[in-house]
Amino acid sequence: MNRPFKIVLALLCGLGLLFGGMWLGGHPDELPTGLRDTFVDDQSALSNELVEQIEDSYYKKVDRSDLEQKSLKAIVKSLGDRFSNYFTPKEAKLFFQATSGQFDGVGMSVDEAKRGLLVVNVFEGSPAEKAGIHKDDIITKVNGKSIAGEAADIATAKIKGKPGTEVTLTVLDPKSKKERKLRIKRKRITVPAVEEKLETVDGVKIGVVKLTEFSDGAHGQLREEIDKLIDDGAKGIVLDLRGNGGGLLREAVLVSSIFVESGPIVSTKGRTQPERKFDATGDAIDEDIPVVVLVDRGSASASEIVTGALRDRKRAKVVGTRTFGKGVFQEVEPLSNGGALDITVGRYFLPNGEPVSGKGINAEVEARDDPKTDRDEALPIALETLRKQIQSQ
Repeated sequence: MNRPFKIVLALLCGLGLLFGGMWLGGHPDELPTGLRDTFVDDQSALSNELVEQIEDSYYKKVDRSDLEQKSLKAIVKSLGDRFSNYFTPKEAKLFFQATSGQFDGVGMSVDEAKRGLLVVNVFEGSPAEKAGIHKDDIITKVNGKSIAGEAADIATAKIKGKPGTEVTLTVLDPKSKKERKLRIKRKRITVPAVEEKLETVDGVKIGVVKLTEFSDGAHGQLREEIDKLIDDGAKGIVLDLRGNGGGLLREAVLVSSIFVESGPIVSTKGRTQPERKFDATGDAIDEDIPVVVLVDRGSASASEIVTGALRDRKRAKVVGTRTFGKGVFQEVEPLSNGGALDITVGRYFLPNGEPVSGKGINAEVEARDDPKTDRDEALPIALETLRKQIQSQ
């Protein structure tokens, strides 16, 4: 039997087993043990044969390890889920470094974009701000290498490094379509989880609290600042979640519980994940204190849980623009080769049963910032919305 015929036969056998499995129960795991082992062995042998053929015949030299890593990435990408990723051993190390509240970098928060990383927030006084990076810019390259298509956590980790070292970022202005290279010196960045201020609008005192991330303990800091603002005479609270890409689920529930005394906040469910319901934990602030949640396209995940919960429970009015629409959650599974699988395992559902995934949450009052100005165009609209609500009580 010649070699090409063997390959065709192996393919036909594999397809026959696959379709047989689908006919019997829909998945090769449901095949009898012997047939399942044969199926796996055939697929493994075919993969090895394919790689060997490429190594032997492809017109360019191919690194087998690199080819295998790319094939693993392709398997996960075939799911069509932008939030599921395979991380190589090197990327896995970077990934686990990317979730700290204190880090060495350039001082900006980002989200995934087709061409790289979308800048959703630039921290005041940071190296990024001093270098001239603005909200809505797109980072397309790090040290001259494209980051298009990479997971945001991995691309972000590449920007980080030891304080005092430099990183070169290629930055695209989405309006002018012009790229510029910026050489930026990294420094130790401490991200404040909560920032607060007291505003007076037509004689009415309003507290503004900006939550930058849902990190461990953020709810406690937020509650402390809100209590101070109320003690100082604030008659309403603006919860600013613009540019907040999310964080811990439990923090989303606890932050919601600052405003909602009892009842449902969010539920989660996946194909292999049982439904879990999360209720408010009690000890909320006075319900007579009105609340506005200020959001934008950078508000995602945990931010959307809080926004949706406060909206559905009739506890807050939503001001800003449509949120990002990340209504799914992932689990990270370490793999035997030192890599990791970051895979979507379920979805979030708001108190009214609505999933957030894909469509986001629409603002009830439109308010949009202009990235080309230093002014904050959205906050005054949120403050005025809240002032009217307070004075109508």
